[in-house]
Amino acid sequence: MLWPFSADDPRGKASLAVLKQGLQQLGWIDGRNLRIDARWFAGSDDNRKNAAELVALAPDLIFATGAATLGPLLQATRTIPVVFTIVPDPVGSGYVASLARPGGNATGFTSFEFGIGAKWLEVLKQIIPGLTRVAVVRDPSISAGMGQWGAIQAAAASFAVELSPMNVSEPTEMESAFAAFGRGSNGGLIVTGSGMAVVHRDLLVTLAARYKLPAVYYERYFVVAGGLISYGPDFVDQYRQAAG
Repeated sequence: MLWPFSADDPRGKASLAVLKQGLQQLGWIDGRNLRIDARWFAGSDDNRKNAAELVALAPDLIFATGAATLGPLLQATRTIPVVFTIVPDPVGSGYVASLARPGGNATGFTSFEFGIGAKWLEVLKQIIPGLTRVAVVRDPSISAGMGQWGAIQAAAASFAVELSPMNVSEPTEMESAFAAFGRGSNGGLIVTGSGMAVVHRDLLVTLAARYKLPAVYYERYFVVAGGLISYGPDFVDQYRQAAG
């Protein structure tokens, strides 16, 4: 298993517990008839090293969550079966041939269709009827970052808002970007899905509060961490399904 969290991250531990519970219900128990070897990382380049180490162990199967883990794994092996969860745009990223027929050695669960971006904008407009400006936090280095941005951009005119892309990057750069956007009025925030957003989730929630920016997030976990509202699928359920 390759996880894009630190080993003590509460979200990572909760997700692993759900996956193990699902496996146990199917008769697979760690330490009895199953051996699980997990690697953890949090936004560093260690995922490539960890992926190579897991592949070198020649396991029967590898579990991955998120594009930041799946990409390095598929670079390291095209033969060992890989099951993944919460991967945005697996087709556009080249991980699978199609949603209906993934082919290759990987299959699993995507995060959501990009069209959900219009719903994020709608929810934000319902919260702030006078909204005229929206900063969209994205990771432009991944295809999903641009895909989500495109869906929000396509819906912006119908909600009469002006969009400002805000790239997820180093904390100091993010703080500067929030400060600049926060100086204006009638503003709001959309945080799109990415591994970098997960890594920096506490900072994103803190900055949104500091600059009084009502924010909608793509996942409930940001709200648990103190964010305002989220709209999206139940990602925890993907771990239950991944066990099957």
